[in-house]
Amino acid sequence: MTLTLTLTRKEVIAEGVVLLTLTHPAGSPLPEWRPGAHIDLVLGPGLVRQYSLCSDPADRSRWQVAVLREPEGRGGSARVHEHLHEGAGVRVRGPRNHFALEASPRYLFIAGGIGITPILPMVEEAQRRGADWRLAYGGRSRRTMAFRERLEAAYGERVSVRPQDAYGALDLDGLLGTPRPATLVYCCGPEGLLKAVEQRCSAWPAGALRIERFAPGDRGPYGPDEAFDVELARSGVTVTVPPGTTVLRAVEEAGVQVLSSCQEGTCGTCETTVLDGTVDHRDSLLTPAEQAVHDTMFICVSRAACPRLVLDL
Repeated sequence: MTLTLTLTRKEVIAEGVVLLTLTHPAGSPLPEWRPGAHIDLVLGPGLVRQYSLCSDPADRSRWQVAVLREPEGRGGSARVHEHLHEGAGVRVRGPRNHFALEASPRYLFIAGGIGITPILPMVEEAQRRGADWRLAYGGRSRRTMAFRERLEAAYGERVSVRPQDAYGALDLDGLLGTPRPATLVYCCGPEGLLKAVEQRCSAWPAGALRIERFAPGDRGPYGPDEAFDVELARSGVTVTVPPGTTVLRAVEEAGVQVLSSCQEGTCGTCETTVLDGTVDHRDSLLTPAEQAVHDTMFICVSRAACPRLVLDL
């Protein structure tokens, strides 16, 4: 779904972070979403970026996203900070959710920097559900940590804010050293934090950890990069995907258009249903259990682990 929304408010909420409030120009309610969802902002030709929704899912009058300015980024955050002004129309796609908050009696939330954005509505939802939860929130300094004051004021000791310039890195050994029964761990932040959390959760029960990445994680090893055929069931077309070419590119060259964005298996825009065949999953989104079903794939990176795939395209 693509909407053109109005940027009704743009405010600085932390050093290098702006909060965007988007509303429907006619005042219509926006589509429903649940904690963990994100949207695409279409910022220009070929410039599409994904941002986690961080407002209240119950409030369908507005969507909010927080955007960190990244000097070494690919231009999306600079466009938002420098050229996107209140009153502008913004093309938005989504929402989509590959980081959903599952039911659990206990949660441990771990956020690093701008990774607080998908975690914030999860914390509020866990509180509404009456779950036992804790949040460990790290950042470079207190002034760079979005929503810090709001979280501390609302939840007190449930929230541990640990700016690195005052306390050093998050104490992950203390947080994760002993597996906790019936506890789900949700983590979002820079890749170094995610890797460290994954290592420490290796002794936890399978499926206890949920993470969301902003960039591709370490993936593989993969099968050989060989040619295979892809049958597009709805289009009545079969294409051959040679080594070094993605399914997405081969499909588009055959004249079948698929929404896509990141080209690296992190945003979920190009998710496609698999009707038959075995997938060589190379994305950073699906859990091992989800990958084992072979009923969906992200065609910007994943390939076939068999001679032929049948896709719902």
